[in-house]
Amino acid sequence: MGLFSRRSRTQKNLATNGTGTGTGADSSSINSEGSNLKSTSTINSRMLSRASAASASIPTTPLTPMSPQLPRVNLPKPPDPALDAAGYLRSLGAVRERSKIVTDKALKNKLNHFDVDLEKFPNVVTFVCGIIKRDYDPPFVSIPPHGRHQHFCVGGRDRVANLLATFEQTVEVAEKTRRLIDLFLVSVLLDAGAGTAWSFKSAENGRVYRRSEGLAIASLEMFKTGLFSGNPANKFQVDKDGLSKLTVEQLAKGMQSRPGNEVAGLEGRAQLLIRLGAALAEKPDVFGDDGRPGNIVDYLLAHPTTQASSTPIVLLPVLWNALMSGLAPIWPASRTAIDGVSLGDAWPCSSMPQRQQQQRASSTPGSPASSSSPTFSPFPPSSQGGGGGGNNRNSSSPGAGAPAAATAEWESILPFHKLTQWLTYSLMQPMQSLLKIQFAGTELLTGLPEYRNGGLFIDLGVLTLKKDDMERGLQNYADHGRRTGTKGVEVAPMFEPGDDVVVEWRGVTVGFLDKLLVEVNKALREQLQGGELTLAQLLEAGSWKGGREIAEVSRPNTKEPPILIDSDGTVF
Repeated sequence: MGLFSRRSRTQKNLATNGTGTGTGADSSSINSEGSNLKSTSTINSRMLSRASAASASIPTTPLTPMSPQLPRVNLPKPPDPALDAAGYLRSLGAVRERSKIVTDKALKNKLNHFDVDLEKFPNVVTFVCGIIKRDYDPPFVSIPPHGRHQHFCVGGRDRVANLLATFEQTVEVAEKTRRLIDLFLVSVLLDAGAGTAWSFKSAENGRVYRRSEGLAIASLEMFKTGLFSGNPANKFQVDKDGLSKLTVEQLAKGMQSRPGNEVAGLEGRAQLLIRLGAALAEKPDVFGDDGRPGNIVDYLLAHPTTQASSTPIVLLPVLWNALMSGLAPIWPASRTAIDGVSLGDAWPCSSMPQRQQQQRASSTPGSPASSSSPTFSPFPPSSQGGGGGGNNRNSSSPGAGAPAAATAEWESILPFHKLTQWLTYSLMQPMQSLLKIQFAGTELLTGLPEYRNGGLFIDLGVLTLKKDDMERGLQNYADHGRRTGTKGVEVAPMFEPGDDVVVEWRGVTVGFLDKLLVEVNKALREQLQGGELTLAQLLEAGSWKGGREIAEVSRPNTKEPPILIDSDGTVF
């Protein structure tokens, strides 16, 4: 099949909003890819009744996260970094704002680890537009938002709809939503790169799946067995008791991980879920006394900022803050921290403004400073020229002709919060489709800085890894092969998630995805018939899929991205 050969458009006929009938045949193969609420055990009944009544008629076209025609809502501003640096770096708004510094350098071809050829950017636009037009008909309103749900639909079978159909008729819509959120949250946390050696054979149809789809099917089948539930009366849930009893061996069995079929980062994934159980127990105001992720629905509907309109409107920052605070304890203790506050998926980056008087923590370019305790650990100024800057949030270099203001420590850190953003995109879907909840502020979400989206720009020539970093990455690859006893089929540079190469790559990916959205909407203006694709739709139908497909062409044996990540199972 040619790269732009027209594929079967099962997307059009398959409801992907969590409520479709899912009648398509599965034809995939091994190559498929703070509130005053005391407890969330009870819900704001009037709000829920309104939401449940509105869900009586489910549309066949998926809702997009950018819900139209919302009344104007004032969103809370992120914390002032001068007063609360950790709070600011953990905010959603900080991701795009801080990534802009790296993106601005990329637009001037002044990155530390990549050469940038913007003349190749139109090739990315053409490639992505070709995929969108191949798989969807204009005006592209059938493109679902990017979310975990779509991975459950591999092969044209909507397994989420099938799951909903198995629930007893007495199960209320709110409980159905809680169950899907339970499933989606665990599934997203397990959705780090599985590695090239791993595949999963479904017990339901005997077919074999890999990568994200394989991880989705594996998590669904484990969920249906009750592996994550501590409630004998309801196996279709995830809760603190079920997760606290989880073992690495149980997860290995559930994911069919064994010699010759090892899933990457198995122990890291297991520990992540075990820590999730403890985190759920620590936040009964959000996750209820039984510690269920799905109880976040009750928390959101009862939150004082939720708008009392004909359908409930939830402020996205409220969902974001609940996830960030509620899930903070699950991240490894080695992650970057400020004043004892773990920042999660946020990393020192040499392309960010640097505090010039700080003590050099490492003499090896590209190696992030490390810390065994939760204290601030900035990246040292790079020998290739780290970023300068003042205390302005958007500064990237000292102003010419004037002395730069002192650079604060927090300014060298680049936040991404990829898994939390992936969770946010994914958890909104069942709440939108089942309870008709609308979200205000979804424009704050960014493109996901992961290897498919980022690999798209490398494989199509916009970004090229510099020679010294390429040599270091290839040496890392060789060392990894010797350490693990594996022999590479297609050699590629490899780095750890906190390596400065990866952090810079992810930062520019966030900015380039925003740029790509603008250019794709321009290129498809006529077909869009006055509409526009949302970023969530671009991620789903274009960039993520495009990154995977160009990887399959560039490295047909492994289908791996152009830069490999030595993953611990908690980032990618």
